[in-house]
Amino acid sequence: MFSNLLHQKATLITIITALLTAITAIYMLSSTTTNANNTTEESMRASNVLKTAMSNLTHAKIVPRPSKTRGAANHGWLDTKHTFSFGGWYDPRYTQFGSLRVLNEDRVEPGEGFPTHFHQNAEIFSYILSGELTHRDSMQKKGAESNDKDKFFRMHRGDVQFTTGGKGISHSEFNEDSEGKKEWTHFLQIWALPWKRNLPPTYHTKTFSEEEKRKGFVTIITPLKAGANATLEEEKAAIPAQEGTIPVHADLVFSAGIIPVGETFNYNVGGGDAVSSKSDRKVYIHVPEMKGGKAKIRLDGREDATLMEGDGAYVTHVNANDVLRFESVGEAEAEVVVIDSE
Repeated sequence: MFSNLLHQKATLITIITALLTAITAIYMLSSTTTNANNTTEESMRASNVLKTAMSNLTHAKIVPRPSKTRGAANHGWLDTKHTFSFGGWYDPRYTQFGSLRVLNEDRVEPGEGFPTHFHQNAEIFSYILSGELTHRDSMQKKGAESNDKDKFFRMHRGDVQFTTGGKGISHSEFNEDSEGKKEWTHFLQIWALPWKRNLPPTYHTKTFSEEEKRKGFVTIITPLKAGANATLEEEKAAIPAQEGTIPVHADLVFSAGIIPVGETFNYNVGGGDAVSSKSDRKVYIHVPEMKGGKAKIRLDGREDATLMEGDGAYVTHVNANDVLRFESVGEAEAEVVVIDSE
């Protein structure tokens, strides 16, 4: 009997010890989980603080526009993608952004192109990415080439041609493949809405250095210095707000850069003093499809503002002289264009 009592006592002690061990384990696990949660929360707070510190423009709103949301059409000779509603593609969400009305990324087959067509009351510019695109005024027939860039010009990479449609102008654009390379032409076709209708129609053509684009953003287009109330003489003089650029009839700046891998470029909103509307600028960014998907950029140090090739981004709540940071974080250099309007 005494032996049984000892056995029961030993069993009871074992059970109590097991319970105490379990309670201790539960407490330690709870404490560890709480500490882990606290550590996670602290890490998240620190990460957010770090992200804020990395951002130069905490007041800016940046909304990426994925490439897959663009309209697309393949006509055989023309493979095109539309950022904004154009031709047979219409989406009420994407009609314009500030003065920016059209941003098409076009590829044109050798020997094909756009026959003589009419433009009116639009500011239109072609930014050549690769290949050859021949501009002919409506009066300039093939075989009767001219040294006048306004009438005839074979554009290549680095060239920009600008057209003020104004009261009306006609021209053609063809990939004439004059050197027999059988290379498709790849270019951006961009339209802006002018500040005044029925302006005198005109052309401007200019080449911009690729070497300079690899050092930082190159300003290509700035507003006509004389502004919306320019006289006919001032229109003919065509003096831009920033020397060396092409004048546009809109409060708009167009810039381009080629950012080497691992490097950072800064973009000054509004081109400094180039624009008249200083507050609440609307900046659209586009990354052309140039490197087979290997190029990638990050805006303002924000992980949720990383753009692949073909992507774009809307930047709002920014003012002239704000600095927007572009980082090249892909496997290949990133060519980037910026359209900055009122």
